Amino acid sequence: MNEEVNSLPVVVVGGGPAGLMAAEVLSAAGVAVHLFDAKPTVGRKFLLAGIGGLNLTHAEDLPAFVGRYGERAPECGRWLAAFGPQAIRDWAQSLGIDTFVGSSQRVFPTDMKAAPLLRAWLHRLRHPASGVPVRLFMRHHWDGQLQPVNNGAWDLCFQSPGGEVTVRARAVLLAVGGGSWAKLGSDGRWAEPLRAQGVDVAPLRPANCGFDAAVRGRAGWSAHLSERFAGQPLKSVGLLVDDGAGRHFSRKGEFVLTATGIEGSLVYAASALIRDTIARDGHATVFLNLRPDLDAERVRREVAHPRGSRSLSSHLKSRLNLSAVHTALLHEVLSADELHDNQKLAAAIQHLPITLVATRPIDEAISTAGGVRLEALDEGLMLSTHPGVCCAGEMLDWEAPTGGYLLSACLASGRVAGEALLRWCKKSRDEDAR
Repeated sequence: MNEEVNSLPVVVVGGGPAGLMAAEVLSAAGVAVHLFDAKPTVGRKFLLAGIGGLNLTHAEDLPAFVGRYGERAPECGRWLAAFGPQAIRDWAQSLGIDTFVGSSQRVFPTDMKAAPLLRAWLHRLRHPASGVPVRLFMRHHWDGQLQPVNNGAWDLCFQSPGGEVTVRARAVLLAVGGGSWAKLGSDGRWAEPLRAQGVDVAPLRPANCGFDAAVRGRAGWSAHLSERFAGQPLKSVGLLVDDGAGRHFSRKGEFVLTATGIEGSLVYAASALIRDTIARDGHATVFLNLRPDLDAERVRREVAHPRGSRSLSSHLKSRLNLSAVHTALLHEVLSADELHDNQKLAAAIQHLPITLVATRPIDEAISTAGGVRLEALDEGLMLSTHPGVCCAGEMLDWEAPTGGYLLSACLASGRVAGEALLRWCKKSRDEDAR
């Protein structure tokens, strides 16, 4: 390194939570940061996530919290040890945003909105009380190339409204998102260029996604079900998934029927298991419990109760409070003979098999799995093949359910990467001083 390189900015590519957090760490320490994003404004997916109420993090104890990250729990746990749920709440408070814990232990801003937090955050980045302001460059599309130059610096090329721009950086933070919601900037186009440059990148796959169903060998629901009940929620139902290889999911919650299958929070929580089972076997069978609050004997007794002249739908509504969408699902899956066999009908109400055959397209998913493999990075999230280049956020190969877990790990990984780049810059200054 030399003084010329040390005078260069650190370049952050991506204006989502991970990129903004890394930029905050660096700028607060007096490091010049130039942040580039392909969109006209930063935080677009962050704002979308906050439309129904910004779920910042979760208030469960840390071991349980870390366990939500599945196979990547050890690595994500290290990030969260450095910047965990309480630290996120404290950080929001430092921006003037109070938070509260909801009944589901999810943590929200008191006004439930994402925009005030983002505005306060950007104000601090542009007008820090100490350190140096972050410079933002919008509508700059990175081409995916990292070109090394003398003394450890890097050149990056962007397409901007004014044409092609080459930017030289003393160090780089890549936080370009996964492959879902391309219209908001996370299009995954970076994966192949990085792979071609020797970075170990796992294929991007949908996560927290919906699935297409198949019934009796036919793709999708019947016209009756899809036309009359698409968009209908099924509340307080149980979902059971077992992949036959030791992975098991069982939980009560809510999901939604779509025109072709199922989606929603309960499905998203099991989506990794369902997706991987489909990839292995070509299909996955999940089981619905339409009345998880009742024991099996009670359900059998209510189904067997004489119904007189009432229709089956009216009978099930009266005796078990099953709605029209519940009954339509039973008609979809069971044969006429099974519907009129009280024992089989009662069993199906609490163990209704649904065959799922495909994930919905990746651009419909809330998030993605795959990306830069964590084995290609050191504990500071720096690429072993590209010294001085860190990666953070959803472009890394990890996944988590919704409920504040995605945002928490994005923020934490941005913090870890920002601190690693800060150490990298300090090391270069110390080497020059010797």
